[in-house]
Amino acid sequence: MDIADTIAQKAYRKVVVYCFSGSGNSGKVAGWLAQVAADNDIGCKVINIARIDRCNIASPEPDALLVFVSPIHGFNYPPIMLNFIRRFPKGKNKVVLMNTRAGMLIGKFITPGLTGIAFYLSALILFLKGFSIKAILPVDMPSNWISVHPGLNDRTVKYLHVKNKDRVDVFARKILQGKSHFKALLEVYDLLLAPVALAYFLVGRFFLAKTYYASHDCNNCDLCIKACPVKAIVKVDNRPFWTFNCESCMRCMSNCPEKAIETGHGYIAAFVFVFNLIVLVAFYKYFNAWFFPIENAVLRFILESVLSIAFLGIWYRLIHRLLRVKMVERITVYTSLTKYKWWGRRYKALKEY
Repeated sequence: MDIADTIAQKAYRKVVVYCFSGSGNSGKVAGWLAQVAADNDIGCKVINIARIDRCNIASPEPDALLVFVSPIHGFNYPPIMLNFIRRFPKGKNKVVLMNTRAGMLIGKFITPGLTGIAFYLSALILFLKGFSIKAILPVDMPSNWISVHPGLNDRTVKYLHVKNKDRVDVFARKILQGKSHFKALLEVYDLLLAPVALAYFLVGRFFLAKTYYASHDCNNCDLCIKACPVKAIVKVDNRPFWTFNCESCMRCMSNCPEKAIETGHGYIAAFVFVFNLIVLVAFYKYFNAWFFPIENAVLRFILESVLSIAFLGIWYRLIHRLLRVKMVERITVYTSLTKYKWWGRRYKALKEY
């Protein structure tokens, strides 16, 4: 460590970092912050909230700086972190909020992700519990959402790591001196994403939970089941089965040694077709005939959302069972974009996390 990087005046003697990390981005950020603290002889403890009892959270020492680090899912903190913050015991500690969001690279320009309402909502909850928010920082780590876009290549991942590590180091030294940092609040457009964040929380995350499946390459090592931070994967018909508890953190897909976990783009497209052109048409036909026409847009959205999630559960269970038939399994695999090399070096790139 360079002498110039040392902290002359330390505002804290202890730091506790509460971290949730799926494929490793938030874990990296927590580690970088902890290293700066250690280099300056400040005690720092990193707690992986997926490995503790989140219903009985121990109160931190009153003089410790608390840091919450989590990825962004659907323009908010994922439910595991939101519920952790909601259950967190009251206190008067100073608090720092950080997130990792989908960073991309165009040339040497880092395209930022979107935080959405994560900082606003979590800061409000913690403020009402008596805590004082001292700083916030979004970190544009490599996007790992390979269900939606191709995996990032090694050059992009390494470049984002180097740039973000420098940024986190500067931020860490600043907050450990007791300084505030709220530049991210200038991104006021994040508030416009509140309706999308709400829709994701109520509907979207359940839809995404049913997009994952294990192909014939699965050797039943059960690593995905054991490693899932929210215990969302169970064994059904001797094959991994994703429940609605899945938070799409991508840990299972990133770490599968057989590269057997895929995103079922084909069967999801088929679901959308069948649901919209058959199920919904039949539902409104008979509902309107037996009861009354539904004109209110909000009520229609609620009914269609509940109906779609219910039908998706049935659809996914049917697909899961049919995957035992080799022809169906092959069709499902070859209509999954994550199967193809041109989709991106997903496992090679994600090893850097």
